[in-house]
Amino acid sequence: MQFLDFMMVPTVLFMVVVMPLWLVMHYRAKGKTSRGLANEDQLILDDLLRTLDTLSTRMATLESILDDRNPRWRRDADRE
Repeated sequence: MQFLDFMMVPTVLFMVVVMPLWLVMHYRAKGKTSRGLANEDQLILDDLLRTLDTLSTRMATLESILDDRNPRWRRDADRE
């Protein structure tokens, strides 16, 4: 009987104090992750994607210019 009394206090403390805090923090964090990106983050991501498209176009243009001027430039670059 004394073992049950000994375990009763920590169990009640856990159920009354720790578990409610744990549940609130868990679902608050879960809610933040399920919302997705904030508007500001979405704007930054869109800007980065536009920059990536621009840089990809520039790189393709530069490669085509190099292919016209020196068709062996890719092999030469691999040797270095």
